[in-house]
Amino acid sequence: MTVLPADTAVPAVEPSGLTFTKGHGTGNDFVLTLDPEGTGPIDAAFVSALCDRHRGIGADGYIRAVRSSTLPEGRALLQSEPAAEWFMDYRNGDGSVSEMCGNGVRVFAHFLLARSVAELPEGGELAIGTRAGVKRVTRSGDGYAVDMGPWEFIFPEAAVARGMDSLVAIGGLDVDRPALSVSMGNPHTVVALAEHAELERTELHRAPAVQPLPPAGTNVELVVPSEPLVGDDGVGRLTMRVHERGVGETQSCGTGACAAAAATRFWAGRDAPSRWLVTVPGGVVGVTFFDGPEGREHVQLSGPAVLVADGMLLPAG
Repeated sequence: MTVLPADTAVPAVEPSGLTFTKGHGTGNDFVLTLDPEGTGPIDAAFVSALCDRHRGIGADGYIRAVRSSTLPEGRALLQSEPAAEWFMDYRNGDGSVSEMCGNGVRVFAHFLLARSVAELPEGGELAIGTRAGVKRVTRSGDGYAVDMGPWEFIFPEAAVARGMDSLVAIGGLDVDRPALSVSMGNPHTVVALAEHAELERTELHRAPAVQPLPPAGTNVELVVPSEPLVGDDGVGRLTMRVHERGVGETQSCGTGACAAAAATRFWAGRDAPSRWLVTVPGGVVGVTFFDGPEGREHVQLSGPAVLVADGMLLPAG
């Protein structure tokens, strides 16, 4: 592997191998490639080998920047949002396809801007295509903010009637815990714990068992609300760990932070705040709830995005 400074301009593909960028958002890390025409490798074996932390580059996921016009999902989005020129073709670290990644969207936007293939003027927005719809990115004080769209319960009747809809068995905890299942375009199951000691002793190297399991599987977030929950500034605060499907425990999960804040806000009741800070092992992200243009409540995720290095994959052998 040849490592270059992160701001070095490189072509998408060279005869000797595929060029890539390594980046992260609050420790949630990705390998990114610029592949405008969508001709580069994307099969599960390639992605899992690339993301392997011992034999590959190492990452929680793989992000391929392709023009929306090259993918059926992207072409469908262009019908209603012509500005979504670029599509975030995202794979989990095991090579499985994922609908969405909140930290990944910020890193993806930063990558496009660094490569000078997209623009984000002050006060403007950048529309990005994803399998969970078009996401709109703006600049924020700590990096970028993304309108993640509306959230919803996966099992709404049970969630509203009982304040929980599933039970989760987690390594390190003696009894199954109640949880809420929240969709942010991808599925999440949120478990509230009473204290940080519980959070620290949970074992997330293997997936918690969730019953009932959402149809597409689920990410599992374990949260400890702050005491008091809301500070003098009117902002709610949580601490979170996460097991991501297809990856394992990660340093951060943007959609998971949104889901965790949505579930905690629901549990807290009518007077719960609209602004939240979620502390994850890799840092802090902001979550804000607001009324969307179609009359549904949307979630905005904000936080940093960092490009670490560029490199080139060497030929096998």
